[in-house]
Amino acid sequence: MEKQINPQKPELTNEEKMAHGSAWLTAGNIGSRLLGVIYVIPWYYWLGENADASNTLFNMGYNIYALFIMISTAGIPAAIAKQIAFHNSRGEYRTSKRLFYRSIQVMLVFGVISAIIMYLASPALSYGAGGGDELVPAMRSLSVAILVIPFMSVFRGYFQGTQNMAPYAISQLVEQFARVIFMLSATFMIMKMGSGDYVAAVTQSTFAAFIGALAGIGVLLYYFKKEKIKMDILAEQSQEEEGLNTATLLIRTIKEAVPFIIIGAGITIYKLVDQYTFIRTMSSFTNYTNKQLMSLMALFSGNPDKLTMVVIGLSTAMALVGLPLITESYAKGDRVGLAKLVSNNLQLYSFVMFPATFGMIILAYPLNTLFYVPNALGARLLIVACLSGLVLGLFMISATMLQGIYENTSAVVFFGIGLIVKIVTQPIFIRLLESYGPLVSTSIGLGVTCYFNLRKLHQKTGFNHVLVLRRSLLIFLMTMVMFLLTALTKGVFGLWLSQERKVQSFFLILIVAAVGGFAYIYMALKVRLADKLLGARMQQLRQKLHIK
Repeated sequence: MEKQINPQKPELTNEEKMAHGSAWLTAGNIGSRLLGVIYVIPWYYWLGENADASNTLFNMGYNIYALFIMISTAGIPAAIAKQIAFHNSRGEYRTSKRLFYRSIQVMLVFGVISAIIMYLASPALSYGAGGGDELVPAMRSLSVAILVIPFMSVFRGYFQGTQNMAPYAISQLVEQFARVIFMLSATFMIMKMGSGDYVAAVTQSTFAAFIGALAGIGVLLYYFKKEKIKMDILAEQSQEEEGLNTATLLIRTIKEAVPFIIIGAGITIYKLVDQYTFIRTMSSFTNYTNKQLMSLMALFSGNPDKLTMVVIGLSTAMALVGLPLITESYAKGDRVGLAKLVSNNLQLYSFVMFPATFGMIILAYPLNTLFYVPNALGARLLIVACLSGLVLGLFMISATMLQGIYENTSAVVFFGIGLIVKIVTQPIFIRLLESYGPLVSTSIGLGVTCYFNLRKLHQKTGFNHVLVLRRSLLIFLMTMVMFLLTALTKGVFGLWLSQERKVQSFFLILIVAAVGGFAYIYMALKVRLADKLLGARMQQLRQKLHIK
């Protein structure tokens, strides 16, 4: 009998897979989001006095675009990842292969239909949001990107399902890099060498999403060419019977994907509630002009989002990595392993999100100065947005884990409950707190959802919630020590470096971040917490740093 070819690498533990995958996806997520933040500095400067209005138009268009992306991809990356992980864990590789190819065909059709709908609906969506004629061309330029993004989503879902996160992460970086280069080039040419029409600059900036998507697809196709050999070999060794109904399998996958649409678009839906209610509510009891209200929207939504989403991207990365691993344990009936994975995911969330969030809080004013302009209200709103980001991140990771164990209905119902709370409390908090109101109502609404998510996870997996709470408390205490050290560092160096100037703010941010990062890493290695959450390799790092 011939020896079967097994292209798989030696099996890693779930913790090692989680750490390795998280490293890649964190690099991709954070790297692409950092690129998406850095471009703001020249972009904002070139747009001059129209910067706030331009940023609001840009974000209004992107909020609608993000919703259409979720609908047009039908949650396919997560759903494909979940189904491929499930069937591969059972040795049904031929099923995975057929599902992948059929999904490509369907997503190409979805992309065309969604792009046409968004293009035609742009005027109605624009006027409903208060963007008027200026928002229409930006939204229509974004509809072009929807033609190709569903196609790209299938490839990302495949790589996620096989726990091969490198192509996923690299494609994110290349996509964002190409997008930023195009939008900065176009904006410079229009604002500094051309007509100076800021609406045209915003339109070209949003069209850059299409350019970036093409670059991302190129990367994925390059890696898939190598992956296809492995896919074909595994399909030959597949253990399932012949005569599989791939159409039925695809319908099942799309049904699985519907909850991913709702949950994946959750943050966007909350942003759309803000977009369609803030200006109208504020207009009913204040004398602000529409331009002033657009600027306020930029301060509490558009501006902080570009910074806080870098931190929230950490949670998104962990959720994406954990999904196929959790589904695999669930499919195998490994209850002990499943409970451990859920516990580890929640601890990793605290381990990464706490220091990142509080680090951004201490640097809120210089960050706002560096990327935008010195503004006390903008800095205070960024602080509140950072705290709200903690809840947003927990929502992403807890809802994704629920879907990983096929509690899709529960995840959607709990999100719906939280959304109702958001909608009901939104006008109340806007009247009480004005521009702070939407952030507070978002935190409360998603906080309710997170409570129900975690309770259901505990019921279904029996994860050690006492251990999670105890370690989260330890992480919080470490974060507070870091916070005090960074506050002291900022106070000392702030005597020489002004937070009102961009260059000096940049150096102040670097110094404070370096002190905070080193202090937190040192504590995590010293108490051996890093070893427990990230694996045995942390021992080597501790030895290199001479930490006993």
